[in-house]
Amino acid sequence: MEKRDIEALRERIPCAAVLERGGFAVDLKESTRKAVKYRRGASEIVIVIHGGRGWFDPLSDAKGDVFSLAVHLGAGDFAEALKQVGELVGFIPTQLEWRRPARQLLASTVANRWTWRLPPRPGSSAWRYLTQARAIPDHVIERAVGADRLREGPHGSMWAAHTNDAGAVVGWEERGPEWRGFASGGAKRLFRFGPVEARRVCVTEAAIDALSLAAIEVVRPDTLYVSTGGGWSPATDSAIRALAGRRGSTLVAATDHNRQGEAFAGRLRALAQEAGAAFARAQPRGDDWNEDLAVLMRRWASEPVAATG
Repeated sequence: MEKRDIEALRERIPCAAVLERGGFAVDLKESTRKAVKYRRGASEIVIVIHGGRGWFDPLSDAKGDVFSLAVHLGAGDFAEALKQVGELVGFIPTQLEWRRPARQLLASTVANRWTWRLPPRPGSSAWRYLTQARAIPDHVIERAVGADRLREGPHGSMWAAHTNDAGAVVGWEERGPEWRGFASGGAKRLFRFGPVEARRVCVTEAAIDALSLAAIEVVRPDTLYVSTGGGWSPATDSAIRALAGRRGSTLVAATDHNRQGEAFAGRLRALAQEAGAAFARAQPRGDDWNEDLAVLMRRWASEPVAATG
């Protein structure tokens, strides 16, 4: 096959076609428009990026184009991958329907967009989402609002601030009943909840999990609860290293109870060793801390109230 024919296949066949033919399915809850997560079984994950033309395995260093993906999934060599991809001409993968709420950008900068949004308040859409759908207690939300960590997003969603080492908002996690994503034009650093000088640092994968763990631990005063927003950018790595490098620090890998969570925990363990920090692993009973919190809240709600007087 000539080079131009190979390039035509590379442009014509999306990675989604190879994955769907291989038995993978989209995990819509964990996907965004720019990064679509595919799963096969409980342990295989592939993230499709670059408009469907690229991919990477978050649990290894594997990445590439549609041909390398075919090899990653079992094709013996490039020639076999070329044959398999060629057989997918005419195959139309599932079309995802993204229902991202339309947003009116009131200012050009990330910081101004954050400032223009109101903090959640009792009875507001974001407050109801956090308390009802996510089971986070009012007192935890009040503390997060008081620390300027939360904002009302559109359509019942909430925004959770990612800040740099100076405390400036550089982006935010977006979570709601029908949407999850990250601030357009924003940068992932860390969501931070708790005393900035705390030496015990619990690292989670989502702001919802950081707040949930804080609720489970009754907001320990010696702990800073942080979230990477599900990613691991160089800026996030630097921010965690700065926290771990402080004298007397303990880095707690409070990541999810799955293979990806273990991969993140391994990175945190290595980072703690390099920074000279103590290390601990805190693992939820369920998939994540919000699931554990929901179970605890149901249990507490069902316990009989002791008689007084």
